Amino acid sequence: MMNEALTELGGLIEAKQPDAVRRFEVANDELTVWVTPRSIPAFVEFLHNDSGCGFTQMIDLTCVDYPDRPKRFEVVYHFLSMVHNQRICVKTDLKDGDSVPSITDLHPSANWFEREAFDMYGVKFENHPDLRRLLTDYGFVGHPLRKDFPTSGYVEMHYDEAEKRCVYRPVTLVQEYRQFDFMSPWEGAEYILPGDEKQQEGN
Repeated sequence: MMNEALTELGGLIEAKQPDAVRRFEVANDELTVWVTPRSIPAFVEFLHNDSGCGFTQMIDLTCVDYPDRPKRFEVVYHFLSMVHNQRICVKTDLKDGDSVPSITDLHPSANWFEREAFDMYGVKFENHPDLRRLLTDYGFVGHPLRKDFPTSGYVEMHYDEAEKRCVYRPVTLVQEYRQFDFMSPWEGAEYILPGDEKQQEGN
């Protein structure tokens, strides 16, 4: 029953927004619509104002990184219609370096979501009122949630007692923890844990 209603809604949206909608599908009781990046603001406004939709609440905005795809990033929006008790997922894909228009004019709550996506993935949002880093500091290098970002990062910040200020330096690792060549961390270890000697004495 739910899937039928969502499929009908998807068809309605596709018919009313043919230039924006690439395709839609219903899976796991959720409607997902893929749209072109340029059409995002107008499409979100349509979802908000159309009486058949009524998606007036933005629930979430995030990004997903698919490094092997030509269009590497997928920007994902989630909206809720309290009038119709329905949810919709809107997706658009971007090449590395491309940008997508901001929706902060219609949904002010998107402000920090878009800043987070910019900080973590490097996706830029056009006409954002204050697009700067949110979770990392302003001197941070790179975007930590990209799949090709190194586990240890590029630089680390520490307080320099001689200079009496925070400074950056290349990351130094105390052990080569990424050089393991076995499947489980419990395999291949040669160290003796406390209590191991008792088992050897009992043999």
